[in-house]
Parts: sequence; structure tokens; C-alpha cells
Amino acid sequence: MSGAAAAGAKVTYVDLKDYPLPIYDGDLESSSGLPENAVKLKAIFKEHDGLLFASPEYNSSYSAAWKNCIDWVSRPVEGEKPLSCFSGKIAGLMSASPGATGGMRALVHVRAILENIQVMVVPEQQSIPQANSAFSEDGEHLNDAKKDAAVRNIGARVAEVCSRLAKVENAR
Repeated sequence: MSGAAAAGAKVTYVDLKDYPLPIYDGDLESSSGLPENAVKLKAIFKEHDGLLFASPEYNSSYSAAWKNCIDWVSRPVEGEKPLSCFSGKIAGLMSASPGATGGMRALVHVRAILENIQVMVVPEQQSIPQANSAFSEDGEHLNDAKKDAAVRNIGARVAEVCSRLAKVENAR
């Protein structure tokens, strides 16, 4: 996030723990519509041109909470184009895991899902192995300066691509 902010992007931090959602169920959606937290998350996603996803790795893939969020937020409401909060967005990917690969296997799956829902994912990505000991005491930085710079670069890259695309769109 700090890399995106330093590049001039408006940054909103989202922790999925703050937006609990029921497991996606089409019958529930049909009977009750989108849950309140899905509506809130959808509004946040729509407000931003770029998205940074930091995913843990569980059993060689993304977390169920991450996928459930994507499933709910992707649902169109009446009068809305499908995938309106994802289509044309730019995303950067990061992962962390206490294991040796740092969540790299999860990023393959995350990238595939995002690209399928019309999100353009920058090629730069970073995984953080041994995440339980990889962060500074305050949690603001990685102990490995190269990895810390790489993570910040992903945020800056997403901000840069968003800015360039906005200039192209404005020139039309």
C-alpha cells in the first residue's frame, strides 16, 4: 500500500475480517440479495482503478475468505453490468505464508481468477516465505530490504499503470 500511496494513489486498506460474509450461495442471493458487507466491499472496489491483493496461502492455494469475497462482490445488481467492479481494473499480487514458498502457489490461482473476471494483473508479484518472522516489529516493513522494496514496487507499478490508462482514457 505504501508504494501506491507514495506514487500518488488514493489508498483504502481492506481487511476481510472487517467484512464478514456468508459463504456464497445463489439461493441466498436470490432470496435476500447481496449481504450488506458485499455491497460495502463492492462500493470500495468500484471507487478504485487499482487493487492490491495480499493473500495468505492455505493448502497450496488462496484462502476461502478471499475467494468468497470475490464471488459475492462479482455479483451484478439490477441495472449494473456484470463484473462492473472488476472489469478494466489493474491489480498487483502479493502473498505470505509461514512455509518455504511464501504463498507463490496461491498467486497462480489468484492471477487466473482475476484475469478471468477481466482484471489486468501486472506481471510483478511477490511472495513472502517464513512470514511469521519476515516482518519488522511494527509490521510496517519486511526485514529483507529487497523483498520490502519489491512489495512497495508492486503498489507503485499498479498506481503507474492506472495513471497511464487514465491519461489515455482522458485523451479520447
